[in-house]
Amino acid sequence: MRKSLFAIGLLAISYSVQAQVLCHVDTNANMYVSEGTLVYSGGGVQTKGNGLLDVHGNVMVVGTAGDAFKTIDAAGGDKTDGGNIILRLNTPGNTDDASTYGQLYVDGLSQAQITGIVSKEFRTKKHGNGDFYQQVAMPFSGKVLNTLSTELGKTFGTVRRSKNEILKWNNTGAVADFTDLTTPTSDATGYYMLGSANNNLDTSSALRTVNGRPYTTLASNVSLQNGGNVSFNAGGSALNAYNERYNTYLQDQFEVSITPWANTYGKNIYQFGNPFLTNLDLSKIGYVENGGTTDNNNIPNLWGVRYDPGTVTVGSQGNAYSSGALIQTYALNGVPVGDIGMIIKPMQTFVLKLRTSAPQALNFNTLRRFNQTVRAAATDYSVTAAKNGAKSTDGTVKQLGVIGLDANGNELARTYYVVSPDATTGHQTSIATTVQATATSENMIGTFEEALNGGYDSNYTAQYWLYINEANENNFKGKNVKLVNYKTDKVKSYKFEIRENGELVPTGTHLLSAGIGFYYKASNGTVQQATQGGIAPNAVASYDLYYGDPNNVVLGTKDTNNVPSRTMVVYNPEITNYIVRFDPNWKKADIEVYDMSGKLVISKKAVDASRDFVIELNGAVKNSYVVKIVSDKGETVNTKILK
Repeated sequence: MRKSLFAIGLLAISYSVQAQVLCHVDTNANMYVSEGTLVYSGGGVQTKGNGLLDVHGNVMVVGTAGDAFKTIDAAGGDKTDGGNIILRLNTPGNTDDASTYGQLYVDGLSQAQITGIVSKEFRTKKHGNGDFYQQVAMPFSGKVLNTLSTELGKTFGTVRRSKNEILKWNNTGAVADFTDLTTPTSDATGYYMLGSANNNLDTSSALRTVNGRPYTTLASNVSLQNGGNVSFNAGGSALNAYNERYNTYLQDQFEVSITPWANTYGKNIYQFGNPFLTNLDLSKIGYVENGGTTDNNNIPNLWGVRYDPGTVTVGSQGNAYSSGALIQTYALNGVPVGDIGMIIKPMQTFVLKLRTSAPQALNFNTLRRFNQTVRAAATDYSVTAAKNGAKSTDGTVKQLGVIGLDANGNELARTYYVVSPDATTGHQTSIATTVQATATSENMIGTFEEALNGGYDSNYTAQYWLYINEANENNFKGKNVKLVNYKTDKVKSYKFEIRENGELVPTGTHLLSAGIGFYYKASNGTVQQATQGGIAPNAVASYDLYYGDPNNVVLGTKDTNNVPSRTMVVYNPEITNYIVRFDPNWKKADIEVYDMSGKLVISKKAVDASRDFVIELNGAVKNSYVVKIVSDKGETVNTKILK
């Protein structure tokens, strides 16, 4: 059937090298672009009447400023209701993360000559449940946002905090601005948030179609300058232009500090949407490649990228806060670590964090890619580039991913341990080189900062924990990093994912290029080799992770009865309050909170340690507090809250 449809389409296509339109699909014609194929037009494209360009694969339109991209009616006027150039979701019963999809690449044409309407089939996972904000890009020029009401099956409104409005991120002001639903879009890289009040926006359960005029090649690079150029005040307590406190919504998992909102927290952050109807490959934007052509991006002070926002929840202040987002950071030599696989699909968003305020630029045009996998090093940066080549293994970055599985083998959580010759062991005092990223209050598993000889660094166990942890492979060889499971009732086993210089090693591999591998040991078990794809069947509350066999290292630390408590106090923006996350081994606890004058402001006895405890402080009061937590067995944790 596909062959016959394609043949019919060919018969109805006319070509003229003199005209502004090279490829024309006439009334009653159907040109079918099969999944996995590429159709190239070296000039403009046009459909007429009910002529259909049915795209299940990839279409490249490469022309000049005089060429046109049109959908016209039978009389030759603009046809603006869509349905003529359709980018299909190839398995429409699935969301886009479980399907391939038609893509469109437009280059060389002027934006004024693009009057044709593209219909993008849209079905993606929800970013929350109940009240939340769906994070989207809007890759259509001149689109009036109130048309989304019909296309997405809900009515968007104009009341801020109603969860029915549409917001757009302001990088300089670090705030989600209210958006006029009647003003046509003009910012190709805008980051939009679509309100969902009590689940009245559902992008996952049915196939939708979003219509608009695609963007051609962007005229200039996007400036990365003055991100978060505002005063947040101590603890992020300052108010934005909408009378909302920054600490109710602004996230920065890249900062590891015992003082909330210290250093560059919230600064140098940039949020963008994919401006194109092709994938973006962000995997190589942090450095100039050796042995291959560059994608014309080199952001030397790039700290990391957050993508796929996970679950976005709305708190009591109308704030939106995501948990479970994917995070990728970069080692000194440009090797990515963490959630590797930086493909941003059409209509998806991402967040960049720079280490310093030094201005940079991002060339979106050369990031376009039809493949749904990142290109390997030393390969061409073009949209049709093949995936081949490999990085050098000199001074490699090794990564152990630990994936928490439920009783049925489904993924619930993950965390990473990274080693390299350039990595730093222990608490980071400089933001210039670290690849670490903090875990949030919603993470089920994570690691804790390591002491220089292994095990917990008790100075920080109550302050933060880590989604991506790092240690120096030379001075920390054979020493243990502590992995903790706070949800042993849910996370029942671990699966290992091992990479070297960003590339997965073959299934079953233990020893890496230097002849050394990762190891693990449950608190009630013996040392085992971690292998690519291997399973640790018993996800108890505490594990030790090693790079290098601990039995061969004299200074490898042993478990003792003096293990510090893993109870910690962390801020949860979803509820705009701090919480106590208890050590998995605790049953009950007494909690006392004092202000800086020594006055007792909160006292709770025999608190159930199986769930988080909310420290209910007056959000309007700027103060510092001391928190004392004592378990039923006498273990004591003392920490500070700085507001």
